[in-house]
Amino acid sequence: MPDIYTKDNFHDICLALAEKDEALKLIIDKYGLPPMWTRPAIFQSLILTILEQQVSLASAFAAFKKLKAKIGFVTPKKILTLTDAELKACYFSRQKIVYARALATAIVSKKINLKKLAASTDEEIRTVLKQIKGIGDWTVDVYLMHALQRTDLFPLGDIALVNSLKEVKQLHSKVSKEEMLAIAENWRPYRTVASMMLWHAYIQKKGIKIYS
Repeated sequence: MPDIYTKDNFHDICLALAEKDEALKLIIDKYGLPPMWTRPAIFQSLILTILEQQVSLASAFAAFKKLKAKIGFVTPKKILTLTDAELKACYFSRQKIVYARALATAIVSKKINLKKLAASTDEEIRTVLKQIKGIGDWTVDVYLMHALQRTDLFPLGDIALVNSLKEVKQLHSKVSKEEMLAIAENWRPYRTVASMMLWHAYIQKKGIKIYS
């Protein structure tokens, strides 16, 4: 069974990381412990994550809310019944219409079984999901972190995470990915939880509203 964080161990992991790293301790001292952001490991969660690609959380949630108002619980079959015009009315971009349909088709055709996939390793899941048009490393990272609760992801494709890391570690603006990954090495095997601590600091400082 892959390593996961749970409601029983999440804050203990946060505190253990804070003991190892003064910058993470300062986040807890200033903003408190982060919430445990999780989602169900289902198609609907992946659609929300696709909607979150390269837009604000508020924009993504507005589209997701509009979609749910139209079709209720989001399933592959329901997505495939919608026309381009109907998806555009739910604030899907042209590209995200393609991505949502590609994912829905893969599941309906049984090319992907999310329940079975959940028992696979992080890299096996990454390989399978990245075969779907529009699903790249960032989308897989978010799914692994929030839906499957895997403990050791550090998604450098996430701008908020990178900006928070630069701020709390007082890094220069041109810091390389290699340097950031080297810093995160100290947080293994709980880089996911460290990431959530960094997101927590960013969200609190910016006053960002989290939608659910």
